[in-house]
Amino acid sequence: MFRRKLSALDYHNPGGFSCRDETEFRNFIVWLEDQKIRHYKIEDRGNLRNIHSDDWPKAFEKYMKDVNCPFKIQERQETVDWLLGLAVRLEYGDNADKYKDSTPDAKNTDNTAKNAEPLINLDVNNPDFKAGVMALANLLQIQRHDDYLVMLKAIRILVQERLTQDAIAKANQSKEGLPVALEKHILGFDTGDAVINEAAQILRLLHIEELRELQTKINEAIVAVQAIIADPKTDHRLGKVGR
Repeated sequence: MFRRKLSALDYHNPGGFSCRDETEFRNFIVWLEDQKIRHYKIEDRGNLRNIHSDDWPKAFEKYMKDVNCPFKIQERQETVDWLLGLAVRLEYGDNADKYKDSTPDAKNTDNTAKNAEPLINLDVNNPDFKAGVMALANLLQIQRHDDYLVMLKAIRILVQERLTQDAIAKANQSKEGLPVALEKHILGFDTGDAVINEAAQILRLLHIEELRELQTKINEAIVAVQAIIADPKTDHRLGKVGR
């Protein structure tokens, strides 16, 4: 999660850093302040450097306030990411002339192009990925599928079609009913009571409207399924009908 920023700051173990390890986390905070952020004077860093003290969390909480970190001490990942961002900005400010005229080489350009496609290096067998997809599917009430990548595609389609700002705005618009002349709609039978006949006509019209909405949802489901199964890897020429 923090690999790129840690690498940019020349941290000794960017790939193996874990903010869940308490000792490693405290050492990391000390390194970040000593080497990159340097908000305190050297003589004022004693409490932060005393990582084995029971009062270290209080010293760290004070440090967060002093650097104006917007997160709470319990939000460790968010705090680390924010502090890394601060360190990167300060590092750039100290070495602005060094980076100003730098140009990316071909290798970095290729990596940038690859990073532009977020799913290109996706590990579909990663437990965290599976748990995240399942949580989204449950939240959006999407049917479970054995292939988590298929579920992810279904989530993407639903989000694009139903959860965009335009779609939400359209759904929130109030629908004004149109006047209906009941006498123009033939009921098909007579109950012998004019009031009951009118009520039956209204119920029939409401039923027809429900059927139309159901058909619309069926059509949307068909489109979504077709979009999922229309995989470029599939060769439809292999299908046969008859002899």
